Amino acid sequence: MSDPRPALPVTTELPAALRRRIAWRLLPYLFLLYLIAFLDRVNLSNAAPGMMRDLGFNAKQMGFGMGIFFLGYVSLEIPATVLIERWSARWTIAVMMVWWGVLAAGMSLVHTLAGYYWIRVLLGAAEAGFFPGLVVYLTHWFSERDRARALAAMTLALPTAFIVGGSLSSFLLRLHWLGLAGWRWLFLLEGMPAVVFGVISYFWLTDWPRQARWLHPAEQAQLESVLRHESADLDQAWTWRMLLNGRVWWMVLIYFLAVTASYGFGLWLPTMLQAMAHFSAWTRGWWSTLPYVLSFFALILISWNSDRTGERRWHTAVPLFLGAAGLSLGIFAAAKLGLLLLSFVLVGFALYTFMPGFWALLSRYLGGMAAAVAVGLINSIGNLGGFAGPYWVGSLEQHTHSFHAALALLAACLAAAGAMVLFLPSRRHQARG
Repeated sequence: MSDPRPALPVTTELPAALRRRIAWRLLPYLFLLYLIAFLDRVNLSNAAPGMMRDLGFNAKQMGFGMGIFFLGYVSLEIPATVLIERWSARWTIAVMMVWWGVLAAGMSLVHTLAGYYWIRVLLGAAEAGFFPGLVVYLTHWFSERDRARALAAMTLALPTAFIVGGSLSSFLLRLHWLGLAGWRWLFLLEGMPAVVFGVISYFWLTDWPRQARWLHPAEQAQLESVLRHESADLDQAWTWRMLLNGRVWWMVLIYFLAVTASYGFGLWLPTMLQAMAHFSAWTRGWWSTLPYVLSFFALILISWNSDRTGERRWHTAVPLFLGAAGLSLGIFAAAKLGLLLLSFVLVGFALYTFMPGFWALLSRYLGGMAAAVAVGLINSIGNLGGFAGPYWVGSLEQHTHSFHAALALLAACLAAAGAMVLFLPSRRHQARG
């Protein structure tokens, strides 16, 4: 069946004013949504001490509940991204946010270990597809030259969540309204924004440029023409052969290694500072946030330069190599406080800055439904590193009574991921399934 819309004029460049309008309309809002999502994901680490005290959970049970989030997360990743590409982004995002907001608030009602496990699995399923769905959604609105900066604007929510979450949680955990413990109020109050903004998202977001009433018809045509021109030589169709695509699985492994190191470092950082530097709780909290403050600015700088130069591979690999260097320095700097802090700050500086270039690389190989499925596949399997990293760090520390072996493992993961990135093609190229 032919497309009933009239042919669009061939356009290969967007006016700067139009690019700015699209960015200001979408990026601050998507940043806020991702910030809410990540706050709901990390609030468990702040609530854990109170839950263990009040409910009698031990550290192993608590950690297992943190990890099984990703079992639910993997289960619906690809279907959610397909819905955003094939059906409706605003409907899919709205439903996901309301669902996970209710479940996040429902953590305040947990009284048993089984209830804790079930809500964590369901919460992972509810959030499945949100981040990769946003990655796919950005391809509906941003040309290849702006894509790294658009992804960076969204990714800035990750370090911001660590910065904001710590201070917000310290206030909420002191609440004891209506006889409820502070950790219950933490889940209840931090789950509500997802419900509210889930409803707002249905009205604020627009699925495709041709539906955007806030753009002039000529601007809609220009934008769709550029995006159509860029994707003309990319695989658009999904086939089951995509599961045998070597490049996609190569990127799955890269992302798994990077996420393993990211979660392994991030979730254990306060504990490592306590064990290796013997900081007080206040000092430990301050130093735990500093790496993410620097990561915030690094994301802006590296993504801007990647879009300016059009280069993706080295802008992805170099942060991974820097992170590996920082972790390696930490192994030898345990006895020297200044070097230890420098090493951890370097890791935090590099931790999330690989992501805009990484996802922009994928958009050079695939488009349309093929890209949606590939993003879901890479993100779902790659995020299993969120279970593997913290588990491996804890196991190695338990067996060696030191974090040195764990730091070496995480450094090896980042170094291997960086090296693998350099084997990806540097130019736009078809990736046949």
